[in-house]
Amino acid sequence: MHAITISEPGGPEALAWAEVPDPVPGEGEVLVEVAASAVNRADIMQRQGFYDPPPGASPYPGLECSGRVAALGPGVSGWSVGDEVCALLSGGGYAEKVAVPAGQLLPVPEGVGLREAAALPEVVCTVWSNVFMVSHLRPGETLLVHGGSSGIGTMAIQLAKAVGAKVAVTAGTEEKLERCAELGADILINYREQDFVAEIKDATAGADVILDNMGAKYLDRNVQALAVNGRLAIIGMQGGRKGELNIGALLAKRAAVSATSLRARPLEEKAAIVAAVREHVWPLLAGGHVRPIVDRELPMSEAPDAHRVVEESGHIGKVLLVTP
Repeated sequence: MHAITISEPGGPEALAWAEVPDPVPGEGEVLVEVAASAVNRADIMQRQGFYDPPPGASPYPGLECSGRVAALGPGVSGWSVGDEVCALLSGGGYAEKVAVPAGQLLPVPEGVGLREAAALPEVVCTVWSNVFMVSHLRPGETLLVHGGSSGIGTMAIQLAKAVGAKVAVTAGTEEKLERCAELGADILINYREQDFVAEIKDATAGADVILDNMGAKYLDRNVQALAVNGRLAIIGMQGGRKGELNIGALLAKRAAVSATSLRARPLEEKAAIVAAVREHVWPLLAGGHVRPIVDRELPMSEAPDAHRVVEESGHIGKVLLVTP
């Protein structure tokens, strides 16, 4: 088969479409013939040499994919060859085939195309686990999403609105904010021109839940923007790794800070998240209440160009890589 390999850490030119050995599904795994994968910030970090795959994972980038079941490994039941699926991966999505633990497999939702489904697993599992399973967003509460036009952001807006929450977003252009509004965002904040702390306090009593991809840069301001009993969920470090946390402000608000990632979690934890997503989110997709937002599709062999698109941050939603 062919896969995107990384000869050495570097820029997008480090990605090469090369012939590699076919994966073999092990105990409890399913072999998927890949139709599409999606580009995530984690893939860019891996290409740059900052985010190696966990032990035993595929060395190729790609944390989600869609495709068809090509073979079943020993001990797998409930799936058949030919099933159309999408999957949460620890790596290997930028390839023509990938071996996936059966617990991380999902059926392609009703009403969603096979390629389009590649935009779902990573973002849906990230949003559902952080916003709902950890931070317990409830109807009537306010969710603040940083990077509202990203893949994570566009899904967070839709899921929060589907459960009856109010949604505030930050984004860097009016076009991106308009797209967020189309998806249901109530409070639109241009972070280049406005102070999100002031805007949140003007519009609400504070954010009950904040989904943050910036890390250190926004840490203090996020705590300021929280409501009493607010919950800050950190899922990225685009703004740095180390910040100063005002414990006094946190105590005064009886607030909580959590930080999570998906890739290195134990299989049983990933399977539990995937099962919760199938139970709670798949009916929303089938009913048309939530949908994947795809900016564009590129051939997988053009992964360098796809990475450039994501690094330039001009896209809205997800950028897909499709197999020949």
